[in-house]
Amino acid sequence: MEAVQSPELRLGGGLRAPSPSPPSALPPDAMVQIERLSVLYAGKAAVRDATLTFPRHRVSALIGPSGCGKSTLLRCLNRMNDLVDSVRIEGSIRIGGEDIYDVAQDVTDLRRRVGMIFQKSNPFPKSIYENVAYSLRIHGVKNRSVLDATVERCLKAAALWEEVHDRLHDSALGLSGGQQQRLCIARAIAVEPDVLLMDEPCSALDPVATAKIEELILELKRQYTIVIVTHNIQQAARISDFTAFMLLGELVEVGPTRELFTTPKDPRTEAFISGRFG
Repeated sequence: MEAVQSPELRLGGGLRAPSPSPPSALPPDAMVQIERLSVLYAGKAAVRDATLTFPRHRVSALIGPSGCGKSTLLRCLNRMNDLVDSVRIEGSIRIGGEDIYDVAQDVTDLRRRVGMIFQKSNPFPKSIYENVAYSLRIHGVKNRSVLDATVERCLKAAALWEEVHDRLHDSALGLSGGQQQRLCIARAIAVEPDVLLMDEPCSALDPVATAKIEELILELKRQYTIVIVTHNIQQAARISDFTAFMLLGELVEVGPTRELFTTPKDPRTEAFISGRFG
C-alpha cells in the first residue's frame, strides 16, 4: 500500500498520456498494484485517487455501501470499463509488474490472465463439458485428451466433479444456481489465470451454496490471487486476508482483515462495519 508519484491519463479504449516519471517498484508479494486510480463517467468521479496493492495468493475484499465504487475499481483490473462510453481512467494499474493499460497490451490476453466471476452465474447454453472446454478451444486447443484432462482438473478444483462427472454432456443450464456458479469458476480457471475477480459471487445463492463457494475460494487462493467485491461484511471477515473499505468513490482504509475489523483507524470504517450505515 505505497504512495505513488506518477499518475497517468487514459480514455476509453486504452488511450493514455505519457507518465511523467517511472512508476514505483512493485512490492515483492504484490500481484496487483493500483496507483492513484481515478475513474470518471461523463466527468463524474466513481473512484477517486485510490492506491493499494493486492498480494499474491491471498483473498482481498472490497467492501462498502452500494455505489461506493468497488465494482468500478474491480472492473478496471481486466479493462471491462473500456466498454463504457465516456469513461476516463487516470492512474496506473500493474499486474505481475506489467502495465495493463499500455498501448501495446493485448486485452484478449489480459482477460485470459485475469478471470472474472459475475454476480449472476452465466453458464453458456452448452454442455457442462463444453462450458469448461470452450476457453481452451478458442485458444486453439483441439487435442481431446488435453481437453478431457483439463475439464476434469477444473471441475475437481471447483469442487464440482463428484456432482457432475456422470453427466458431463448434459446442459449446464440444468444445474442449480450454486453449481452453475462453481461451473463458471471452473471455466475461468481452465486457462490458468493469474488473478480471479469475483463481483458479489454469492449474492444470488442460498446459505448452503454460499458456504460451498466460500470454501472453494479458500482453496483456490493457494493457486490464484483473488479479489472479491462483497456487500456481506461477515463474508469479507470469514474469507479475506486483506480488506479495503470504500465510501463515495474514496478508498477510506485498507489493511489486514483482522486488523481492519477489530481496530479500524478511520471512524467511517468503524461506523460501517458496526452497521451504523450502509
